[in-house]
Amino acid sequence: IEENNIVPDVIFIDPPRKGCDKVVLDTILDAKPKKVVYISCNPATLARDLKILEGEYKIKEVTPVDMFSYTSHIETVTLLILKTSNLKSKNVAFVRTIN
Repeated sequence: IEENNIVPDVIFIDPPRKGCDKVVLDTILDAKPKKVVYISCNPATLARDLKILEGEYKIKEVTPVDMFSYTSHIETVTLLILKTSNLKSKNVAFVRTIN
């Protein structure tokens, strides 16, 4: 994102069960998109990562999604909004972390 001078309005992240690496969270905080959509399959790492992002973002909505019926696993979709947003860009960045 930084190398290409992209200023996204929205970043979607869908990390593995271990959550986001520090470099991903730092990139989000540096890019300051107006919105972050965080899709998580692990409530513990979601909570950990949201704690890091909460200085710049407020949680607008959290939606559990039961994609795996008859199991205890759920996906959680969280919408975060930048606390102070005056960006005018119209870009969207999709970040898929694979490990």
